Amino acid sequence: MTSSVGVFERNTLVASTVDFSGLWIPLVTPFRDQAVDHSALSGLVKHLAPKGVTGFVVCGSTGEAAALSEAEQLAVLDTVQHNANDLPVIMGISGYHLPKTLAWVETLSGKPLAGLLVSAPCYIRPSQAGLVHWFEAIAQASTVPLVLYDIPYRTGAVLQRDTLLHLAKHPNIAAIKDCGGDGAKTAALVADGRLQVLVGEDLQIFSAVAMGGAGAIAASAHVHTERFATVIELLASGNLAQARALWTGLPALIEALFAEPNPGPIKALLAHLGLLHNELRRPMTEARTDSLEQLVRLHDEFGPVSSS
Repeated sequence: MTSSVGVFERNTLVASTVDFSGLWIPLVTPFRDQAVDHSALSGLVKHLAPKGVTGFVVCGSTGEAAALSEAEQLAVLDTVQHNANDLPVIMGISGYHLPKTLAWVETLSGKPLAGLLVSAPCYIRPSQAGLVHWFEAIAQASTVPLVLYDIPYRTGAVLQRDTLLHLAKHPNIAAIKDCGGDGAKTAALVADGRLQVLVGEDLQIFSAVAMGGAGAIAASAHVHTERFATVIELLASGNLAQARALWTGLPALIEALFAEPNPGPIKALLAHLGLLHNELRRPMTEARTDSLEQLVRLHDEFGPVSSS
């Protein structure tokens, strides 16, 4: 058994060399006849890989991970990595039973991952001290860096600013997917600089990256991917006017993509584009027909991203 000191030293080295900046796609999981559609998943990854993305997130909330068995999650991960053209992959994990979660982290340790996207334990709503213990235990066990997933409206657990700044001290906690809905907390994390801040609320991409955020994990970027990627690149280089011109119109599309529970609308639009079958696992339901009609109209309003 590896000593905790050995794990700590190895994790310090790994975390210090990973850059999570840019655009990450939290992949949907295509289904057909209630089975994972690996053919469609392969095609989707190959479609998105050359469009300026940093990498992919597998088995996040957009991927309906809660509806996948562990065997299905591993199979999805293998399919994505096989087709990702050597782009890095982050694996989402969640739960509320720490020993089981640590066992799952150990299982994933044999996979060539860039990181783990880890949410707070759902439903039980621990104290801030309990949250610190949860994330530090997982960080210590992981052979790859952690991306904290701050999403209280799904987990019921609020990660307070001081808690996040404390977790930023850990050498194997490298970034955060920020869905916390607290602008002051986001600004404090950006200013602190120890965690790379990845926007998780797509409507906040422009403001958060312009403020110094590192990038985004954006479900909306399954479509018009180059536009999203270019906006982030322009903001990172300080070209606000060009970024603003490309951003115009995207908020309306993003709002429509989240008008019903994610990933219903994005799957409907991807199915319309011929990239997968429009199917979700219950209790998730497909988007309404009128929602799809609006999405298609908004999607079709954009032309290609200019290279000038």
